[in-house]
Amino acid sequence: MTDGVSSDERTGLDGLLKLQAWLSPAFPIGAFGYSHGLEAAIADGLLRRGTDCEAWIATLLQHGSGWNDVVLLAAAYRADASELVEVAELGLAMSGSAERRREAMDLGSAFADASVPWGDGASIAATYPIAVGALACREGLPLAAVCAAFAHAFAANLLSVCVRLVPLGQREAVAILRRLEPVLEAVARRAAASTLDDLGSAAILSEIQAMRHETLETRLFRT
Repeated sequence: MTDGVSSDERTGLDGLLKLQAWLSPAFPIGAFGYSHGLEAAIADGLLRRGTDCEAWIATLLQHGSGWNDVVLLAAAYRADASELVEVAELGLAMSGSAERRREAMDLGSAFADASVPWGDGASIAATYPIAVGALACREGLPLAAVCAAFAHAFAANLLSVCVRLVPLGQREAVAILRRLEPVLEAVARRAAASTLDDLGSAAILSEIQAMRHETLETRLFRT
């Protein structure tokens, strides 16, 4: 320790800064342009108030696409080069609709391009959570922290959609994010200890709305 900071603390701070950069709304992957089916759900009147938005996002994190994304991230984190190809193929196959597939691949490609300054050498086509998991492993970040940060970014991006469309006030959105903290922590801990056998979704309505979005006449979001 030469400056009052131990080597472990310095490593932890370095990892925290990486996660803040990669999963920041300012990171140029264009996540703000994807609603993950929320635009269709709001158009159909399924989300009318803050409590609706909170329940919808919590369900996705615990039982739907949000959960599967974090499990796939953890699998990519643990995978060697040959296994990563198989995980990437599985991640693509998990997309339940054309727009979900487009969202996952567009964000994954954009993340790979934007993360080049951190030495991202990914040579396979990968969905967003797999691209994040693979890079986090190469950078030596703790898996549980990566899972928590990714789940938090997932929730925050969906809340930003609700702010624009429900409409939902920003203060209420922040309060929802605060109430979701126990869910985010629990999901991150479960996902960090998960295997691919833990993949599975029961959020059928979300998948239907993702498909419904393809036929909306007026759309602000790509998905």
